[in-house]
Amino acid sequence: MPESKSGAKHLYDLAKALGRWDDEGGATASSGPALHAAEERVVRCLGAAVIMQWNDLPTEIQRKLFEAAASMSDPARQFELKQQIARFLHEHKDDA
Repeated sequence: MPESKSGAKHLYDLAKALGRWDDEGGATASSGPALHAAEERVVRCLGAAVIMQWNDLPTEIQRKLFEAAASMSDPARQFELKQQIARFLHEHKDDA
């Protein structure tokens, strides 16, 4: 299972890098809005897939995803984001 942890670490690092990249203004003008729209679609699809499987994920994975998602916000807003995520998950827990 070391490959899974390594893969998860890579995805987490990638997500953090994308978050930082987005905070810094995202793609340059030369990469155009189509690239940004495509990336946004990928993130939305991945997010929706995780939410659809949320109830079937082990609690430890849920906890890690929750913390990783909350850490994508600037530190001053992390508590607020955690509340929003928790509320969303609670309101949609039986949707899948």
